[in-house]
Amino acid sequence: MIKKTKYRANGAVGALLDEYEKAIDELIRVIQNLSEDELTTIIDLNTKDEDCKSVQTILTHVVQSGYNYIVAVRKWLGEEIQYREKVFYGEVRDYTVGLKEMFKFNEALFADYPDFDFYENDSNKKINARWGQQYEPEQLFEHAIVHVLRHRRQVEIFKERIRSGR
Repeated sequence: MIKKTKYRANGAVGALLDEYEKAIDELIRVIQNLSEDELTTIIDLNTKDEDCKSVQTILTHVVQSGYNYIVAVRKWLGEEIQYREKVFYGEVRDYTVGLKEMFKFNEALFADYPDFDFYENDSNKKINARWGQQYEPEQLFEHAIVHVLRHRRQVEIFKERIRSGR
């Protein structure tokens, strides 16, 4: 495990970006030695969730979601921007690049809005997520971090099942 020795110094934004980057780096470490066959093997034959059948579908979902959380924030800020579609890759290195590019898209929000305010107490002004939940920006970023962590754990389980033949 790589220990981070330099942290962002911009308060809550820095803390959230540091933790998000750490979560993404952990996911990348988990997938780095997967073969193309392991990436695309359907593990969960019973799920109705198309995003959770294989490591490939999970990673596609994580990358798309990571972009779309920021798209939701940008829309909330008044931008005309479209949600990202799913992009499937056949190799782990492409997902590694995709995850890193998605994180850069997250960082760009704070470069574009240096005085960004994470807090919104008025429920009429919160971000309405596409799945029906309401968030203030900080909550949505926290959700994004935990989303990566949950799916990293799921990929670890899938990887174990693939390699054990279960």
